[in-house]
Amino acid sequence: MGILAKHKILETNATLLLIFSFLVVTIGGLVQIVPLFYLENTIEKVEGVRPYTPLELAGRDIYIREGCYVCHSQMIRPMRDEFERYGHYSLAAESMYDHPFQWGSKRTGPDLARVGERYSDEWHVDHLTDPQSVVPESIMPKYGFLSNRVIDGRYIRDTMATHRIVGVPYSDEMMEAAVADFRVQADPLGDSDGLLERYGKAAVRNFDGQPQLTEMDALIAYLQVLGTMVDFSTFTPDDSR
Repeated sequence: MGILAKHKILETNATLLLIFSFLVVTIGGLVQIVPLFYLENTIEKVEGVRPYTPLELAGRDIYIREGCYVCHSQMIRPMRDEFERYGHYSLAAESMYDHPFQWGSKRTGPDLARVGERYSDEWHVDHLTDPQSVVPESIMPKYGFLSNRVIDGRYIRDTMATHRIVGVPYSDEMMEAAVADFRVQADPLGDSDGLLERYGKAAVRNFDGQPQLTEMDALIAYLQVLGTMVDFSTFTPDDSR
């Protein structure tokens, strides 16, 4: 009996076809999944990657709340055209503290994985307030109302506690100083030594230029940190794995 004849038996017998299909999918799934249980970490750790500061984390929530992810991805593919336009391809480690991560494939606007510190805070304020004043062909909605929404960070510790549950390594000290760190990051005259000690390289300044702390401050703080944690001038990938 030839191979085609044997295959015909499977094709004409629904029960056998179901059983063998289940076996094939099961074996294939086990081959992919089982090795992961023997790895301590599936993501290569990269120097510089840290949890978001309280203000950056709040800004990220605003980013998600306003649907920015619908038009902007945060994942640069390892392709020449993307590398030349946006910068170094994205590393898995850069999103290890993102829950959920902001990857994607739809780009109505540019990818934002490397937008941090590429533009000034003033540019971001103008762009968010009236996108067309900066990029005439933009179809982005206006987000000027963020400048009028004052925030005090009273719930930021609860947010950090939630992220801590899913693995973000916020220490007890970080949790205790959450509200203070939230406020001082946007206050260049404040005592930010503790913040910098806990989070390392973090921008400390009045992001939107207003005396009050607003959602605009938080969103810009988040945008300005994207892609800045890893020093790609010294980064070398681990090819030993």
